[in-house]
Amino acid sequence: MPSLSARFVAFMLRTTGVFRKQFSGGPDFPKYQAKALAAPVAPPAKLSKKCTVTKSEFQGRDVWEFAPKNGAPTATILYWHGGGYVYPPGAPHWDFMATMAATYGWRVIAPCYKLAPFAEVGEVTDFALAVWRDLLARSEGPLLMSGDSAGGGLAAATAMLARDAGLALPSKLILICPWVDVEAGHPDQTVIEPRDAILTLRGVREAGALYAGAAGSRDPRVSPIHGSWEGFPPTLMFGGGDDILVTDARAVKAKLPFAELAGMIHDWPIFTFPESRAAQAQMARFATG
Repeated sequence: MPSLSARFVAFMLRTTGVFRKQFSGGPDFPKYQAKALAAPVAPPAKLSKKCTVTKSEFQGRDVWEFAPKNGAPTATILYWHGGGYVYPPGAPHWDFMATMAATYGWRVIAPCYKLAPFAEVGEVTDFALAVWRDLLARSEGPLLMSGDSAGGGLAAATAMLARDAGLALPSKLILICPWVDVEAGHPDQTVIEPRDAILTLRGVREAGALYAGAAGSRDPRVSPIHGSWEGFPPTLMFGGGDDILVTDARAVKAKLPFAELAGMIHDWPIFTFPESRAAQAQMARFATG
């Protein structure tokens, strides 16, 4: 059974709908996206107390970096944030990246890619692959790649593109509740949806269609479930039993190790529950093991 704090947060999120309304789709979506984009897309200043936070640019897009204040990083991770390809990173993303830097010594590089409907999959994945090429050219030592939700899908798609382009692959992948099938057509998802505290089927389908654009939802860059996972590096993947996207992760379970916890909400490993902290410790061991 999930911890008391995990159950309480899930109850409050379902009750208030604070995230579900952002992912409900329909005519209100542009209003919610505009509100999110009107706020500064930057980590809270208070996080600089626990780790070193810096900003740079790549191809005109902000790139945030979190690093330990003391000592060399234990691992360097290119991290793609979630948000359904339509929202910028939010407080849980920033807090998670800062925690991994401060607690486990990670150097986390987090580009803010262009969002749908202002960009479609081709532009976003071209940018992601260019970021990866740049990191390979100027970094020493192992490079990992990770992402949550849509960012997990983008990490998987970028790894596929890097492999097909003959580039070096990440030494390891960490996929957190990855979104790898934007069609959201699995029958189990309708059963899970009432329990999902963050996502709705209508919302993810509409966001996925905006991101896919002319490429279509079955393009492997959009829905990596339709691509080849052969030759992937060692991969750690998480899912939650009360997350409609868990069906995606289950579908690739035979190809990749998969840790699912019953009763857990979408993106639970980036939160602050006891289960989240245990998952973060598992990621740290995996990254350096």
